[in-house]
Amino acid sequence: MIEKLRSLAKEREALQLQMQDPDVLSNPKEIARIGKRISELEPLIDMLKEYDVCQDAIAFVKEAGDDPEFKAMAEEESNVAKERLPKLEEEMKLFLIPKDPDDDRSVILEVRAGTGGEEAALFAAEILRMYLRYAEENKWTTELLNKADADNGGIKEAVCKIDGLGAYGHLKYESGVHRVQRIPVTESKGRLHTSAASVAILPEAEDVDIDIKEEELRVDVFRSSGPGGQSVNTTDSAVRITHEPTGIVVTCQDEKSQLKNKNKAMGILRSRLYAAEQERLAKERGDLRSGQIGSGDRSEKIRTYNFPQDRVTDHRIGQNFSNLPGIMEGDIGGIIEALQQKEQEERLAALAGK
Repeated sequence: MIEKLRSLAKEREALQLQMQDPDVLSNPKEIARIGKRISELEPLIDMLKEYDVCQDAIAFVKEAGDDPEFKAMAEEESNVAKERLPKLEEEMKLFLIPKDPDDDRSVILEVRAGTGGEEAALFAAEILRMYLRYAEENKWTTELLNKADADNGGIKEAVCKIDGLGAYGHLKYESGVHRVQRIPVTESKGRLHTSAASVAILPEAEDVDIDIKEEELRVDVFRSSGPGGQSVNTTDSAVRITHEPTGIVVTCQDEKSQLKNKNKAMGILRSRLYAAEQERLAKERGDLRSGQIGSGDRSEKIRTYNFPQDRVTDHRIGQNFSNLPGIMEGDIGGIIEALQQKEQEERLAALAGK
C-alpha cells in the first residue's frame, strides 16, 4: 500500500513539472485537468509525511541511548505514533479507493409516480420536494426541465437539473424505487396504503461526452397541455425527441419557447445516453453499478417511508432512520453518509481481496 501511495506522490511531482510546460500553459483545458488531479493528490502528501514521522518515532526508541529522561521522551513519542498509525493507515486505504470520475458532476434528477394511483403521484411530488430542499441546503442551484402534473396536486413525472460540484457523488445512491406506507388523506376507513415512486439520478453529460448525430433524431413538436388536457400554450412549443438507435424518448414542455424546450430535451437525452454508456462499460469491466430506475413496482424497492411508525428503512444497508418529517424536508444527509460508508467498506474489501 505504501509503495502505491509513494508512486502517486511521484505522479503529483511529475504533474507539477508539466504545469511549467509551455504547451500545457497554452491549453486551458489541460491546465484545468492537471490542476484538478494535483488537488486530488494533495492530501496524500500530508499523510505520507505523517506516516514517515510516525515510523521514525517508533524506530528512534532503539537509538535513544541510556539516558532515562531522553529514553522516556522517545518512548512517549513512540506510543503516540503507534496509536496514530492504524487510523492513519485506514485513511490512506480510503485514499486508494478509485474515485468515481462522475462524482463531481451536476445531476439530472427524474422522479416518476409508480404504483398507487393518486397517492403515488402525491408521494412523487413530495420526493421531488425532498431533493430540492436537500439541494438548497447544499447551496446547489436547481432548474425544472419538465413536469407533468397529476389531477390531484401530485405529479406524474418531473425532470430537474441540480447544478453543484459533487452533486452526483451525493445523490447517486438515490436511484431506485421508493415505497411509502401511510394512510392517505382521502382514505375514509383509516386503512394503510402502500404506493411507490421511482427515482433516477443521472450525471449531467457535456457536449464532448456524447456525440449525437442529427440523423439519429426524430423531433416532434406539439401544443403544451396541463392537467386534464387544459391548454397552457397556444403554439406548438412542446418538443418530443426520439433517439432512434436506442428508442429513448425525451419530452419537454415547461418553456414557452420551442427552442428552449428542445435545448432542455437534448440535455436530458445526452445525460441518459451518457449514463447508459457508463453502465455498458461497467458491465464490461465486471463492476456493474446499480440500475438507474425501476419500473415503479413496489417489489423493486430500495427504501421504505413508513409514516405511522416514523421510520425510513434503506433496504440496501438494512438500516432504519427516524424523524421522517425532517427527512421529507430534505434532511437526508445521514442516510447518504451511511450509504457512502457502506460503499467504502465494500470497495476496501474488494481492494484487500486483490
